Amino acid sequence: MADPRPVLVLDFGAQYAQLIARRVRECHVYSEIVPFDSPVADLAARRPAGLILSGGPASVYEPGAPDVDERLFDLGVPVLGICYGQQLMARSLGGRVEPTGAREYGRTGFSITEPGVLLGDLPPEGTVWMSHGDTITAPPPGFVVTGSTDLSPVASMEDPQRGLFGVQFHPEVAHTPRGIDVLKRFLYDACDLLPEWTPANVIERATERIRLQVGDAQILCALSGGVDSSVAALLVHRAVGKNLTCVFVDTGLLRIGEAEQVVATFGEHFQVPLVHARREELFLSKLAGVTDPEQKRRIIGEQFIRVFEEIARTEGREARFLVQGTLYPDVIESGSRTAARIKSHHNVGGLPEDMEFELVEPLRDLFKDEVRKVGEELGLPEEIVRRQPFPGPGLAVRIVGEVTAERLEAVRAADRVVQEEVRRAGLVSDLWQAFAVLLGGVQSVGVMGDGRTYEHPVVVRAVTSEDAMTADWARLPYGVLERISSRIVAEVLGVNRVTYDITSKPPGTIEWE
Repeated sequence: MADPRPVLVLDFGAQYAQLIARRVRECHVYSEIVPFDSPVADLAARRPAGLILSGGPASVYEPGAPDVDERLFDLGVPVLGICYGQQLMARSLGGRVEPTGAREYGRTGFSITEPGVLLGDLPPEGTVWMSHGDTITAPPPGFVVTGSTDLSPVASMEDPQRGLFGVQFHPEVAHTPRGIDVLKRFLYDACDLLPEWTPANVIERATERIRLQVGDAQILCALSGGVDSSVAALLVHRAVGKNLTCVFVDTGLLRIGEAEQVVATFGEHFQVPLVHARREELFLSKLAGVTDPEQKRRIIGEQFIRVFEEIARTEGREARFLVQGTLYPDVIESGSRTAARIKSHHNVGGLPEDMEFELVEPLRDLFKDEVRKVGEELGLPEEIVRRQPFPGPGLAVRIVGEVTAERLEAVRAADRVVQEEVRRAGLVSDLWQAFAVLLGGVQSVGVMGDGRTYEHPVVVRAVTSEDAMTADWARLPYGVLERISSRIVAEVLGVNRVTYDITSKPPGTIEWE
């Protein structure tokens, strides 16, 4: 099966660029995010089915503001400009964009003046989500104004003969109630695409690509027991069968009972050989004295690879390929020309340059929710498919400061309390993640048993999300928080204070390191 022609999202610095790509995929169309300054020749070589110009924080008139190569509009490919993207389109093609002072932010009344291609499914009057300062006061020649607001005379416009479309509002956000219908019109009608990006087709394409990459070579798979590595393992096993061996590296950085659970679950649901490599002392010794989170991730990433290389040499497997459950958000957050590095994921930015393996990453183009759907299609059990994410570096990035055996025991015990109380309250399915963070480099004064204490605080973190690209802090009931706090202070040695993190992502990240 041929790879799908992508819809490319040109990122002009928008906070919603990843959301646009996800919404396109929710319409069962494959999309990717690319830098706004990608050469037009490179874009054409990708044979895109459509282009979307994202929003952005700049003004089109600011010195050094992201610009667009006008040749992009002559590729014969449908283009949709959103917010800043629409303004760039208008200015580049002879329209007028002005700082009128008529700014619009938030929910805004919207009137359709001409349904055109994109707005045919919408009622004549509705609500959209705006976030802009400059205003298009005149469309380019050949364009028809299809919608307006009280302050934006050109809130949407089209030149269907050239396949060019623009909307000032954000169809990708939930605050625009019928926004997904606008995107579908662009994808299905303007780009003439079919909704073919489905879990079954993803599996078929991934299987073909794996076979082409590895042939009949021996392969190792880094298995953590989470949904990402489990789905990656099943996809590769589907492609190569008995040539696959899974390796579970027990780093000593796992939660209470997690290593035993992974081995037991794997033995019950998989028919693939498993090597259980116990390396707790190795990882703890390598992390001794290290406090910088990026250094922690690099150390853990390198040691993972060294263990796999050792297994490939000593157990006669002669494996040349290593399977990882790398996801699209991992790639984005680890940095690219499109996005600044937020944190190095141990399986992306933390890998040693001299490793002996060639990577096989069948999930590298997928968001987390897509991986879950693929897992369901492959028949993975519910307890794996719906398992809450756990960071590859494990508890090392849930200890702020040096990782020691004592601190690991403390954060494990605190995490156990969080998990038990969340389950007791019936909140597991409502949360993306819930966990504890130990502030190892911080101590605070407390009083216990009429005596002074000077011990570490624990931060409880619980968030809701769809794909971890954005997240909101969970409004846990006060009673649940009270039980968590009381139990942690009473049961965890070296902890005398519990706080609750109410920071969303952005500006924070889900993990603390």
